[in-house]
Amino acid sequence: MAATHPDRTAEIRRETAETQISVALNLDRATGTQIETGIGFLDHMLEQFAFHGRFGLQISCQGDLAVDDHHTVEDVGIALGQAIKSALGTSPVERFGSLHAPMDDALMLVAMDISGRAFLGFEATFMREMLGELSTECIREFFRALTAHSGITLHIRQEAGFNEHHLCEALFKGFGVALHRATRAVERPGVSSTKGVI
Repeated sequence: MAATHPDRTAEIRRETAETQISVALNLDRATGTQIETGIGFLDHMLEQFAFHGRFGLQISCQGDLAVDDHHTVEDVGIALGQAIKSALGTSPVERFGSLHAPMDDALMLVAMDISGRAFLGFEATFMREMLGELSTECIREFFRALTAHSGITLHIRQEAGFNEHHLCEALFKGFGVALHRATRAVERPGVSSTKGVI
């Protein structure tokens, strides 16, 4: 009988004067998705991320949306980044994941390295100010916060497209698939680096 390994999971709670957030993440099983950030379009994008990444994900956020969406989007990115880092622990993983993610007219490149060195390269242009209740300028802020707190090197590049809903959805779907690929466990002693440390 093959050995079974426990799921890699994390629960994060983050409370500030601006937001109160809880995140539960399962990297190994799609145990269900429930997203309530108060920003409908962000909820939709995170649902796409979880579905295509095959993750279990629950996020609840109470934010100061009467001010604007920035604090909520950034802090959700922070908490999800912390959850990814916590769930991974020190287990050896594939480390690299990439995908050209299409959606109709849109084509987004998403490539990552779970390196312990946070970096975001973001080359995508949104002409609309808003997608639903989500400020398009906050899309970069979400991924900046996530990479800073997960220790992931992430490159995002718009290859083609004009419909901004499609561009954003291709990005979040691609991020989910790339993260799934990068976080698959591998059978090797120690961490996924010739340095012996990440």
